[in-house]
Amino acid sequence: MFAINTEMLPRIKLMGYVSYKQPWIHFKRTTNEYVLYFIKSGELHLKENGIHYFLKKGDILLLEPNIEHEGTEKHVCDYYFIHFEHPDMSFAQGRDLLAMARRFILEEEIRQTEGEHFICHFPKHYALSKNVLSFHAMNEMLLLYRRKYFNRGLTALKFTEWIIDVSREHFITALQNQEGSNTKPLIKVHALLDYIHEHYTDKITGQGIAQEFDCNYDYLNRVFTKLTGQSIMRYVNRVRINHAKELIEATHLPFGEIGYLTGLDDPFYFSKVFKKIVGVTPSQYYKEIRGQVKEPH
Repeated sequence: MFAINTEMLPRIKLMGYVSYKQPWIHFKRTTNEYVLYFIKSGELHLKENGIHYFLKKGDILLLEPNIEHEGTEKHVCDYYFIHFEHPDMSFAQGRDLLAMARRFILEEEIRQTEGEHFICHFPKHYALSKNVLSFHAMNEMLLLYRRKYFNRGLTALKFTEWIIDVSREHFITALQNQEGSNTKPLIKVHALLDYIHEHYTDKITGQGIAQEFDCNYDYLNRVFTKLTGQSIMRYVNRVRINHAKELIEATHLPFGEIGYLTGLDDPFYFSKVFKKIVGVTPSQYYKEIRGQVKEPH
């Protein structure tokens, strides 16, 4: 498992796609960058640092810098490869996968409000279940990489998005495969968290959530509260107020407009919710972060 700071972009050194129609064995080498392999068809047999890896369709493998790797068997194989460097990436050894998965799913908002970097945990060797989507994403990256202008930067952005998607699938799959554990409520809460972050500017109601997720709202709210420590609507308002704080810090928009942009149309209700969550009114918060200056109207 690798810990990757996704607020910093990788530097793409080389990307491509190869198709070996005759049996082929990977050559022996040591590189000073990371190398990612993603198998489209066939088989690829590799050994790195004495550990053997058997890769087939949908498998990914991330090789580490300055460690020798070589092929161990001849096979036909089609695969994508990406050579890259990253300024803040390391091997996270001995971590509890299930504990990391729960933290990833339930505590993203807490990490952001506490000012933590978004650290994505990426598997070293993993079999992707969403092969078609992943192959499509790789093709898009390859097209970007081959473009004449801004190719490396655009590819790096797309690659980071792909890394996050793979990390999410890896964690959710780990939770779903946990023996003797009922993870369905956790997965549903994860989906609801996504929904809230995508729709917080809209009017969110218990009835609308029940229809969207085809379940009883009271039951979902109990599960959500148990897993996150707060009710659905309180969490919705926390997301709204966190975004309102960002707007107050970065703009001079009137508070009424900030409330509207974050899904709290009523200025008096916006101020009430803001004070309940932050501890001060919007105007007091504005003065705190900007000094004693005239507040926006």
